[in-house]
Amino acid sequence: MSGPKFIADRIFSLSKENLSSTVMRLAVTSVALAVTVMLIAWAVVVGFKNQIRDKVIGFVAPIHVQALDKNESVEETPFQLDSLLVSRLDAIEGISHYQMVGNKAGMIKTDDEIQGVVLKGVDEHYDWTYFRNSLVEGQTPEYHDGERSTEVMVSQVIADKMLLGVGDDVRVWFVDKDMQARGRKFTVTGIFETGLTEFDERFVFADLNQIRKLNGWSDDECGLLEIAVSQDADAAAVNERLYYSLPTHLASYTARESNPQIFDWLDLLDTNVWLIMALMFLVAGITVISMLLIIIIERTSTIGLLKAMGASNKFIREVFLRRSLRILLIGMLIGNVIGLGFCLLQQYTGFIKLDAATYYLSAVPIELHLSTVLFINLGTFLLWVLMLLIPTSVINRISPVKAIRFE
Repeated sequence: MSGPKFIADRIFSLSKENLSSTVMRLAVTSVALAVTVMLIAWAVVVGFKNQIRDKVIGFVAPIHVQALDKNESVEETPFQLDSLLVSRLDAIEGISHYQMVGNKAGMIKTDDEIQGVVLKGVDEHYDWTYFRNSLVEGQTPEYHDGERSTEVMVSQVIADKMLLGVGDDVRVWFVDKDMQARGRKFTVTGIFETGLTEFDERFVFADLNQIRKLNGWSDDECGLLEIAVSQDADAAAVNERLYYSLPTHLASYTARESNPQIFDWLDLLDTNVWLIMALMFLVAGITVISMLLIIIIERTSTIGLLKAMGASNKFIREVFLRRSLRILLIGMLIGNVIGLGFCLLQQYTGFIKLDAATYYLSAVPIELHLSTVLFINLGTFLLWVLMLLIPTSVINRISPVKAIRFE
């Protein structure tokens, strides 16, 4: 056993009832609390951001192509998916799938309620994976080339407002170019709920051929072209390559560019979590520094005795650093057990609920990876160790003669 470790084990104890032991227990608590809060804050924010981002991208697609014009209405300017455009899309690395979409503003009217909606027209090539996972009741519609289906899928928000259920008929009214109202009768085949209120309360999924008929488009025209990217591809990089390969009358946009308000809000969460982590780090660090200073003051006479016996400043600093590092490790161990335990409990049970109308999620999300846990633990431990070097410099200025007589 080394000399510094032997002395540290003899003169320090968490079980003794004295000032230094009380301060050490306080330091353990502070470090444990800081690690717990940092782990939970990081897990919640990352989980929240990723789940909201996935919801938005699942609804609007990572990238979409539309006509380059000044049309800012819900209804887009149509364009053709011709062989030239198809060849250019197929040549872009990272694009895994594309599908035609068209929107049409309308109004659902029942005997008691009126609700403005946007019919999102899709065809037989539409990828329903995201919405199958969001189904509350029924099934997704089935569309076929050359046919105009009357099947629609509505959100739980619209179904609740209009008192609709699977199998019910619903009439949607539209205004054509001549400002004449026209009605279409549809049948509800499915009800979905994504939690994105601003989307759920607006969109109804319908057959793209119905939108083409209402807008007077040809069979190969659409208002939007939604682009899906490969799992390992970066949407922004793919969009940059796509943008410069498109014909001059078309432009491409990422989900972030078309919904900046949601993604900007998510970016603000990064600032919050870094601020929380910085505060927790500083509070725990200052507590540990204070602990070490109190211990040094309380053991001043011991320090003077060790110096009188020939111990170097380095030797004595190592005695106090060993004890301080042990306090840090005990606190971090307790913090990891509590923090990771909470994260796992919330991830598998979801016992802490949220208001989905406000936060887009029904429960507090958790996403924590081993690399993140290691980063938080190693980073904070190294920084706290550097902070501990500050109070140990006091040992260099302690005089053996004065220290032995110190009370």
